[in-house]
Amino acid sequence: MDPLGTGDPLRLGPYRLLGVLGEGGMGKVYFGQDSAGATAAVKVLRPELAHDQNLAQRFVREAQMAQAVTSTGVARVLGAQTEGGRPWMATEFLTGPTLDQAVGAHGAFDETAVRALAAALARTLMDIHTAGLVHRDLKPANIVLTSAGPRIIDFGIARPEHGLTLTTTGQVPVTPGYGAPEQALGQRVGPPADVFSLGAVLVYAASGSPAFSGGHVAAVQYEVVHGEAQLGRVPAQLGPLIAPCLGKNPAFRPTPCQMATAFAPPRGAERIWRHGPLATDIKQRERTVRQLTTIVSGAGTAQRMSRRRLLTTLAVGG
Repeated sequence: MDPLGTGDPLRLGPYRLLGVLGEGGMGKVYFGQDSAGATAAVKVLRPELAHDQNLAQRFVREAQMAQAVTSTGVARVLGAQTEGGRPWMATEFLTGPTLDQAVGAHGAFDETAVRALAAALARTLMDIHTAGLVHRDLKPANIVLTSAGPRIIDFGIARPEHGLTLTTTGQVPVTPGYGAPEQALGQRVGPPADVFSLGAVLVYAASGSPAFSGGHVAAVQYEVVHGEAQLGRVPAQLGPLIAPCLGKNPAFRPTPCQMATAFAPPRGAERIWRHGPLATDIKQRERTVRQLTTIVSGAGTAQRMSRRRLLTTLAVGG
């Protein structure tokens, strides 16, 4: 997390903004807190893009998509303002590293942890698909590992299964190496595309390396469409379970329900979120957030923390 910079708003709706969680081409995501002390991740469209009808439509759609999914495996939508000068959307703030951060810090997951991850994400995909949606951008950076398990975030390019895409010809709508072959080819996609993405995510979690690689985007996309997934570093017991998810023909991929059954972890596997190095990482982030919100909203000595220490706390919290 970075401190607010010049030009950043101090408040959006009921949320006082305390730091910057991230930013992209469309906008920024802030760490916010309302008057009751509840925290949120507040995404706002960049001011110079707010009048772009296509981007505004995509932003509104993201809010609507996320609200349609009531699964505990996604970040809940807390509020949205899509009218006016700066459309924003507030979602539940999830405390924990993303999957790519966790693998980078602690290494590849063991078999039991991969099974726990796979089963939880498959159940969440079931809920997303039951709501009539396709996520379309499942990747390690869109999976947050919390003390309650993995949660899927960012419905920025999600759309109804039978809806029309808002992307234009020539755009790459997903992160190369995680989008299904039919996405890379610009074809209509359905729930099997999310299964392909989940398979690629599990390869990364189990091996620490992507399922498809190349020297540039086009090379990676070529491998997705024509090449074979790199499963050499995946544990032998998991390879046969993951490989069908990465099939080129979406009709032959397993369903999320079948995946949840096939990857069923042994009893007690959920301890990965509560014990061990990953759990320690999560707990440290939870303590930092509690400390930050106490500093901002508390009374007495808690409010007298120096600006230098506050900025340091913000940085560590990210």
